[in-house]
Amino acid sequence: MSIESSRGVALVELVVFMVVIGIALAMFVAFNTIVAGSPSPEVRKQALAIAESLLEEAELMAFTYCDANDANAATAANSGGCALATNSEDGAPLGPKTIPVLGTETRYSTTVPFNNVMHYNGFSMGSVIFDINSGGVTPVTGLSAYSASLVVTQVNLGSGGDQIASPEALNIAVTVTGPGGVSITLEGYRTRYAPNTTP
Repeated sequence: MSIESSRGVALVELVVFMVVIGIALAMFVAFNTIVAGSPSPEVRKQALAIAESLLEEAELMAFTYCDANDANAATAANSGGCALATNSEDGAPLGPKTIPVLGTETRYSTTVPFNNVMHYNGFSMGSVIFDINSGGVTPVTGLSAYSASLVVTQVNLGSGGDQIASPEALNIAVTVTGPGGVSITLEGYRTRYAPNTTP
């Protein structure tokens, strides 16, 4: 007489199955919590694009002995040859310069625009990003939740005989903040390699 083996699930198999499902469920919940709390990759990419654009804009500005509005800007051999020196040369803090008769330089002005990398120190756009060509009145579509600020400081680069001493070198730091607390800071350097080249 043969005894048929019983078909069913043993208690040990059932416990193992429950443990495996429990671990998988716990991993799924943890992953879901992490993903839900992390900022969108699109927000991070957009903040990075804004920071790169502003850093490049500032780095491409002139870094002359004289302010670009000075008639001697293209020929001065040092700041002594300037009627209107740049901020670092005349002891004024870095930032927008006030030009006699014309007024204070701004990023958007058509008459006295930023024309030196140092003028970007302290510049900021809060909760909306404006294109440089918009005159500061038309925000870039889709960037109303972003803000940006720039800090320009004089630094010494290198050491010993290879050092580029302040005020001949600048550090430019751009910080962009986006939705969800995303914050990106990019830094670049600018040296005075063409002291008579004006925009």
